[in-house]
Amino acid sequence: MLENILTPAIPLVLLVLVGFTLLRSTMRIVPQQTSWIVERLGRYSRTLEPGLNILMPFVDRVAYRFDLREVPLEVPPQVCISLDNTTLTVDGFLYLQITDAAKAAYGSSSPINAAMQLAQTSMRSEIGKLHLDQALSSRQLLNTAVANAVEEAAVNWGIKVLRYEIKDITPPQEILHAMELQITAEREKRATIFRSEGQRQQQINTSEGQQQQEINIANGRRQAEILRAEGEAKAIELVAAATAEAIRTIASAAVEKGGIEALQMQLAKDYIDKWGNLAKAGTAIVVPADLGNIGAMVATAMQIVKGSSVDAPATGSVPRLG
Repeated sequence: MLENILTPAIPLVLLVLVGFTLLRSTMRIVPQQTSWIVERLGRYSRTLEPGLNILMPFVDRVAYRFDLREVPLEVPPQVCISLDNTTLTVDGFLYLQITDAAKAAYGSSSPINAAMQLAQTSMRSEIGKLHLDQALSSRQLLNTAVANAVEEAAVNWGIKVLRYEIKDITPPQEILHAMELQITAEREKRATIFRSEGQRQQQINTSEGQQQQEINIANGRRQAEILRAEGEAKAIELVAAATAEAIRTIASAAVEKGGIEALQMQLAKDYIDKWGNLAKAGTAIVVPADLGNIGAMVATAMQIVKGSSVDAPATGSVPRLG
């Protein structure tokens, strides 16, 4: 009885399985940012876009599947020789993106690997054009050169080179040690130069300060001498003016009535005072023989005044003394 029930169900199950297999091989769902290559009887047919796609059973097949997102590839370290025969170990990252799935499928058997190998050979070629110091300081130049070289060849592979970035450039240990010594020597040299420049500037500032100080002192002394001379000249001028004024006053008084007699008395008094002060000026003096005859001395002084008054003109002008 069980066999009678299962016997008609077997063809139905087989039919369902065949239908499911046909449906599965006919309908394909392509994910976003993915591209599939369909071949029909071994030849390229079309490229499936993201979404639902219908294939012809037993005739079409998906031959290649490509990820269209940006792919970072680590380029293994490689030994490069610079223009001055120095070995360098260089590694980096290559950023690619498949833009044409058909070219990527049929342009190269392994486009990603081909791009990586081309990046390595291009890096060796570019390093060989530069000296060691240039290679160490020209990372951006090397990145651009390698990216352009890979981009030029990768067009036929359906690949777009986004950028190349050097990760490390490692010289030999001996070169690193020599570079460290060179850097130390350069720093010491700059420090010595800066120190000497500072000392030279300090000496210049000190000498300029001393020079300015001496100039200021000289100017001050000159101004003081000028002021002193001007003061002495002014004092002489004032004394001369006062003396002239005194002489004019005496002359005016002499022409008046009784003026000659008063002048004679004043001269006699001054004559006696001068001789009296001689003993105060020093211990050794020379005196006339008749110093004890004061009357004779006064008479002499009076005679001088009289002689002057006799010689004076009658017009009343100032008498000439002595």
